[in-house]
Amino acid sequence: MGKVAVHALRVVLAVVFVGTVLVQALMVWAMFTKPDDGSLPLTQFRIVTIIGLITVEVTLFCVWRLVAMVRRGTVFSHAAFRYVDVVIGAIVAAALVWFAVTIINAPGQRDDPGVSVIMAGIGLAILGVALIVFVLRQLLAKAVARDVEASQLRAELDEVI
Repeated sequence: MGKVAVHALRVVLAVVFVGTVLVQALMVWAMFTKPDDGSLPLTQFRIVTIIGLITVEVTLFCVWRLVAMVRRGTVFSHAAFRYVDVVIGAIVAAALVWFAVTIINAPGQRDDPGVSVIMAGIGLAILGVALIVFVLRQLLAKAVARDVEASQLRAELDEVI
């Protein structure tokens, strides 16, 4: 990964992180200063949004660390698995948060239950992203195993020479 790409990705990650923290702060402020008017379960939506943004922030942090590992050339190591596993967990948590939003929203959709079905489908799509990252984790595991094997073969070759 080139230096320009690394710097561009870090700028995007930082901007998104600052944006999520700002939105969380505004949500917490709104929870305590603007009570529900009774028409919508605003407090529940605000709490779920805050939790959902935490999953985004955790993912951003882990991607930041993985980008640092790419820059140093150490991404094909066992240390990378920790961050990838956390990303998978955060995506699954985001899917569960989305299902919670679907459940909170469902009573208001009695006349048009298709919205709840579509929202549940989006939750399944989020779980699909977690599965994609899991498959990528398996590819990383194979790459790390090959790297370890190559190092061992180089060491044996050095002994022979």
